[in-house]
Amino acid sequence: MEVEILGCSGGIGVGLRTTSILINSNLLIDAGTGVGDLPLTRMKQIRHLFLTHTHLDHIISLPFMADNMITTPGEYLNIYALPESIAILKKHIMNWDIWPDFTKIPTPENPVLRLHEVSPGTMIEMDGVSIEMVPVNHVVPTVGYYLKNIEGSGSFLFSGDTTTNESLWDFLNSRPPVDELIVECSFMNKDRELSLLAKHYNPELLAEDLKKLNYKPNVRISHLKPGIENELMDQCKRALPNMDVYKLERGDIFEI
Repeated sequence: MEVEILGCSGGIGVGLRTTSILINSNLLIDAGTGVGDLPLTRMKQIRHLFLTHTHLDHIISLPFMADNMITTPGEYLNIYALPESIAILKKHIMNWDIWPDFTKIPTPENPVLRLHEVSPGTMIEMDGVSIEMVPVNHVVPTVGYYLKNIEGSGSFLFSGDTTTNESLWDFLNSRPPVDELIVECSFMNKDRELSLLAKHYNPELLAEDLKKLNYKPNVRISHLKPGIENELMDQCKRALPNMDVYKLERGDIFEI
């Protein structure tokens, strides 16, 4: 599978885009600001959107993606998310007050947005890739995603937004080693209390959790807060001296 990083920042600024990961041109994990850099022709190739959770930096482009589709008869987008996330989208976004309800237009029978409730433990297969939700620990119901080639052994895991937990690492230990582990790290070590309150990782917390893993994967750090990226990466590398640790970058493309 081809993995293209459209956005991976924990905020915005010149050259920064929030979380959106494109798989094989038609499958998207999260709809952050990075989606907006795609040409319209490429954006309209996306048919499946898997949401980790409903915080704004992960869904901000979704309303505009729906709006782009409404002018072309027959176009639609499948959204896969936790039941709690689906409920939040319907109540707070697609409610006619914030944005038109694209789950009911142009008609309730054939809407632009087609919602699918998914729970951890369910495996979805499409276009040569299997996808599983992995429960994590954030301030709203949140999952990561484990993606594996149906034919072959290549796989990677994206943590979504999370802080210290057991479920992510138990899941990884129950599967063959991943080729790439994309994991968030948002705050510096001095902000440990904030990390735990906001339920994000800092380098020390991440290093403590990585000790739970039975092997040493390639680690790509995402969701770095703007303005402290270099300091955060320095702290991550010092906290993980025996691992290959990389900064995930917008524009990265890798084959798995």
